[in-house]
Amino acid sequence: MKKSLLAVALSAVFLVACGKKEEPASTAAAPADTGTKVLNIYNWDDYIPEGMIAAFEQEFGIKVNYDTFENNETLHAKLIAGNSGYDIVVPTVGFSKKQLEAGLFQPLDKSKIPNLANLDPTFMKKLASIDEGNRHYVPWAWGFTTVGINRQKVEAALGTSDLPANSWELVFNPEYTRKLRSCGILFLDSPTEIMPAALHYIGKDPYSNNPDDIRAAGEMLAQVRPDIRLFSSNMIDDIAGGLGCAFVGWSGDINIAADRVKEQGGRDEIVPLLPSTGGVFFVDVMAIPADARNVENAHLFINFFLRPENAAAMANEMNYPTGNKAALPLINDEIKNNETIFLSEENMARLIPSGGYANEISGVLNEVYNAFKRGR
Repeated sequence: MKKSLLAVALSAVFLVACGKKEEPASTAAAPADTGTKVLNIYNWDDYIPEGMIAAFEQEFGIKVNYDTFENNETLHAKLIAGNSGYDIVVPTVGFSKKQLEAGLFQPLDKSKIPNLANLDPTFMKKLASIDEGNRHYVPWAWGFTTVGINRQKVEAALGTSDLPANSWELVFNPEYTRKLRSCGILFLDSPTEIMPAALHYIGKDPYSNNPDDIRAAGEMLAQVRPDIRLFSSNMIDDIAGGLGCAFVGWSGDINIAADRVKEQGGRDEIVPLLPSTGGVFFVDVMAIPADARNVENAHLFINFFLRPENAAAMANEMNYPTGNKAALPLINDEIKNNETIFLSEENMARLIPSGGYANEISGVLNEVYNAFKRGR
């Protein structure tokens, strides 16, 4: 590969701890495995290769119930309520730190996951800055939240092919949003996706726990609220369906939407941009809830996912990079060489480190975001 994908660049952008690292509050033993041939998975929408679940079911004779969620807030509510019924969940690392510290995940039995050896040691070392000893988390995929565009529609709306180097200007600066309003601006519908980018744009800590900083970001967002067409929980379909020309979304989802447009015979070019000041880095991980019932089956699936061919299929089909080093030779060149998927070291260094907000600030964060969304 022409890029050192993980060994160097990730160290600049990986994880920002939100306060002192603590051991999980709960030390209770995990519930006994039910011994049933069932596995319940809760994952993000549009985030697994076609046929992977069926292949696992056929090989192991285990029925998989596969549910999806739209944002970290939905997953968090399920975990906090308890008795979610899920055996594997896929949270985002920065957001999930408070879940880990609350004892909501049980330690992995690594003796049952021999394919952990396929993971990149440097990647796992960085992940350990949140999950000490890599005791609870196994990486699913990573990427970044950024600005994507329909190039032809944006250029037509702006009246020029010259785009700002800092792509956040397209969605946060009224000078641009007023012009793009005609072809549609879409935002992910999640405070923990939008607020870090907004805070970063106004020069604040993306994960500031200062209420004044969050309110200042809200004031900036209020200036562009009249120009936003849609807050989306189905960004891939909305982009591919032509509902907008500029969007705040996940890098992989924007690339998936681009593929769908091509498959449908569309000629418009859908691209995730690389802002000069960086997109917001994230890592999504598999974890086993503390109250999971089918723990043995959960370990089987995690080990299955870590096979090189399965991790490569995720990257090839879903347009998200993997932390599975053994999978890299199996990833298609068009994916490996796409600099909006596997970033160069220079672009990796620009990414905004992942993080999370303290529980104490959640009320202000949600209040400001909801006021922005309602246009008040």
